[in-house]
Amino acid sequence: MSVRTGRRIRTVVLGAVVATGVSTTVFMAPASAHEAGAASHTATQRAMDAAVHAGVPGVVGVAQRDGRTWSGDSGVADLTTGRERQAPDRFRVGSITKTFVATVMLQLEAEGKLSLDDTVDHWLPGVVEGNGHDGTKITLRQLLNHTSGIFNVTEDKDFQTKVFGPEFLKHRYDTYTPRQLVAIAMAHRPDFAPGTSWHYSNTNFVLAGMVIQKATGHSYASEIEHRILGPLHLRSTTLPGTDARMPQPSGRAYSKLSLETTTGPTYDVTELNPSVASSAGEMISDSGDLNRFYRALLTGKLLPQRQLKEMTTTVPLGSGSANSGYGLGLMRNKLPCGTEVWGHDGGIHGSSSVALTTKDGRHSLAFNFNGDWTGDSQAVVLAEFCGTSPAAKTVK
Repeated sequence: MSVRTGRRIRTVVLGAVVATGVSTTVFMAPASAHEAGAASHTATQRAMDAAVHAGVPGVVGVAQRDGRTWSGDSGVADLTTGRERQAPDRFRVGSITKTFVATVMLQLEAEGKLSLDDTVDHWLPGVVEGNGHDGTKITLRQLLNHTSGIFNVTEDKDFQTKVFGPEFLKHRYDTYTPRQLVAIAMAHRPDFAPGTSWHYSNTNFVLAGMVIQKATGHSYASEIEHRILGPLHLRSTTLPGTDARMPQPSGRAYSKLSLETTTGPTYDVTELNPSVASSAGEMISDSGDLNRFYRALLTGKLLPQRQLKEMTTTVPLGSGSANSGYGLGLMRNKLPCGTEVWGHDGGIHGSSSVALTTKDGRHSLAFNFNGDWTGDSQAVVLAEFCGTSPAAKTVK
């Protein structure tokens, strides 16, 4: 699910902007000293300001480097009141949820409660079948690294019309069960035979959440809360289930609600039933919590070394770029300045988020745009980790 400047989240609930774009589509003017630029965060603030200038209502982010914390913001959290964005603001994180789900799955593997080589049908008999889909030939590992070939539910045209277009306003409080989301995907042919290619599919992680429940007797949300949120004291991170409200503090989220255009009315899409994203992207968090999670994960505080190695073993993306890869719910990107970052991004109505860290956990960044139709997330990433000059240009 690629989220690109000028045409962001409308065709997907959950995004993959960093994995598919940063290292291949951005050409930048060299900074005089990218280490100094990243340390001062001046370039990062300028990139945030540029996103607001391009039309994003507001940006907020937190960076941490060698124990020092910086927070930046630009624009507004609320177009009606004019309140500015603030570092503690919570926001919907979309596909960043996937890393949490994959972490729980790998913890269960470490405990001997499942194997990544188990088939989907072993845990969910009869769920993945029809139109060429065959759960007896797809492994849990292939769910987590998107090599299953299972059709992506958010690419279903009827689903897109109902969920991402103006009809959203009529259906924003509808509840979807995981089985309903999977059934939509099963109405289509697979994208490819299991293990033969790569394609981002939210259906994979809806199924992963179902497997966690089958293996533990508890919901994936409950397992994430018990295994990750509690131990790491991630007090701003929640899995709301079917609750459409946003916890405070938080701003508003805005969208054009169009599959085709970035112009026209701007709609407040803050309230929505997150069951539409399920275990592929329902989570709410803030920048500080996301930084803490990814640092803990990459430095071995959540997984044994063997499972962390599995998680960070990547497969090539569809673009075939040698500078990026997808592990188990986790992306790797080597930026143009040579810095390698790990993490995920996520998009859901009116919200576009990115969370990244270096593998040693010494430098991390998490930020959010509260609009889904414009702005350059890539520029913010490159500014923070490479000290990119504000003269940087994105070439499409």
